[in-house]
Amino acid sequence: MMIDSSGWLEYFLNGNLAKSYAGYFHKMDELLTPTIVLYEVYKKLKKEAGEEMALLATGEIQRTQLALLTDTIAYRAADISLKHRLAMADSIIYATACEYGATLVTSDEDFKNLPGVRYFPIKGKP
Repeated sequence: MMIDSSGWLEYFLNGNLAKSYAGYFHKMDELLTPTIVLYEVYKKLKKEAGEEMALLATGEIQRTQLALLTDTIAYRAADISLKHRLAMADSIIYATACEYGATLVTSDEDFKNLPGVRYFPIKGKP
């Protein structure tokens, strides 16, 4: 399983879907996390909740299996971006999930119709 930035942020900021994501965090060592998710979560949390919270949260994420951006994933991400019109970060996240055969768990609408995705809509969004 792989949780994208939207899932981690829902969890750490106690969003409406925090409980939906909480069940995925019981076995942190079995989760896969692209390093770009560290960037996105740290940046958002530092802006909204402060540096201490951002560091604590990303410390938790580092307990998962971190996936580095390899040349193979970069090429795959570029192809995925062209095919599905995804932004760079989203393409890298999805390509990483595909490369490792992981289910991507997310609340990001950009992923909702892609294969291998478990989508949790945020209240008020489709």
